[in-house]
Amino acid sequence: MDQPKRQSGKSRPGLVRARERKSLTQEEAAELIGVSATTWARWERAEQSMRPVYRVRIARAWQVPVEEVEGWLAVEQLHIEPVSALDKRDDGAGCCRESACRLWRWEIDTTRRHLLTALPFTPAVLGEWLLSWSFDPPTTTSSPGPGSVRVGMTEVQAIQEAHQAFTRMDHQYGAGLVRPAVMDFLNSKVAPLLQGSASEDVRAQLFTVASQMSRLAGWMAYDLAQHGQAQQHLGQALKLAKQAGDGLTGAWALATLAQQACDLKQRRWAIRLAGAAVEAARKAGAPSRVTAELLIRQARALAVADDDREHHDAHTVGEVAKLLAQAETAFDRDSNGRDATWSATFTEAELAAEIGYCWQLAGQHQRAAACAEQALKGFGSDFPRSTHFNQLHAARSYLELGELEQSLHYARRAVPATKQLASVRGRALMDDFAQRLQPHSSDRRVREFKDYRHSARIG
Repeated sequence: MDQPKRQSGKSRPGLVRARERKSLTQEEAAELIGVSATTWARWERAEQSMRPVYRVRIARAWQVPVEEVEGWLAVEQLHIEPVSALDKRDDGAGCCRESACRLWRWEIDTTRRHLLTALPFTPAVLGEWLLSWSFDPPTTTSSPGPGSVRVGMTEVQAIQEAHQAFTRMDHQYGAGLVRPAVMDFLNSKVAPLLQGSASEDVRAQLFTVASQMSRLAGWMAYDLAQHGQAQQHLGQALKLAKQAGDGLTGAWALATLAQQACDLKQRRWAIRLAGAAVEAARKAGAPSRVTAELLIRQARALAVADDDREHHDAHTVGEVAKLLAQAETAFDRDSNGRDATWSATFTEAELAAEIGYCWQLAGQHQRAAACAEQALKGFGSDFPRSTHFNQLHAARSYLELGELEQSLHYARRAVPATKQLASVRGRALMDDFAQRLQPHSSDRRVREFKDYRHSARIG
């Protein structure tokens, strides 16, 4: 399908650079000023004007004149080519490797990083990526230059271990604290290895772990609600998996893109991406538990409401139920096929959590609440973000069921983590729940919850 060559957008690079000089994430800056991280992100993308009271607060926090803050709010028109600017196809060998390294280099370049942060999510490129994944042959890589590093399995295993460590930290602390270290690792450690020399077997595994790291970078940008930036990294992860000939890793990149499309209400693209992920995993001989996880992604895509309707018909709910039943059967089946490192955290608790969220999207709140409670019993201390999300999912479902006391019980438990985790998604979930409480604002219990939330400085 056709795609526009250029994507126009706006940005306030002065505000971005001011925040970065203070070494603050968007979430930390938002907390300092007393707004949501979503609002701060909209300020930086010039999607929302800033009220005078917040200009004064920023001036006080930064200890600068208000006039200087006014200068930071100057809007620049950006002309960004989301695909071609970062992924120049020039018939030369190694374009996949070069485009990935270029993206990682831009991430640590302070003169370019704000351009990536301002990138919009672009549905049009997804069709090209799907076609390329399905039909294009892997690109050939050029011969390494003189003096290039020799890459062996020791280096590949080091990247695998780093990926596992970064993933654990992401689960525990949220993306805001971990992502800068991930980008530095990609640019300083992984990029030189991609430029090195290796045997064919080692090169394939190197591209696989580079794909996994790039997917993690995209996932973290997604957790911070930087959706255009996330899309770029996920697209690179898909291309690196294609280069490696690794259908299983490619399936996970497709599934992550599908999850992002779900959250952005791009239902049609979510269904296509999730279906492609299941098919790629099938061809790769995926273990049954990997299949279960990807079937749930398909169910989530079907369960997402589109702009034309708020409620699902019985047929759609039935299709969601069918996919979830298949996922549970696959999960309980003895696993076979190649292990996938990214599925190691897909436990029974995570299965319940994912199924519960699908039921919530489909409007089946009794089922959703039961699954959320089951998940909360299984999550340990290593998964505070998952616990936080499920507390809020339970709160939302009980609110929809009219059980206000039970809803507020779970919401109160979620308040501390909303502040502690560097996750914009988590804060957005809490903000959404607070908004849904508005019809009950005169209730004493709701007022007490609101006071408690404000005392924690998150609302």
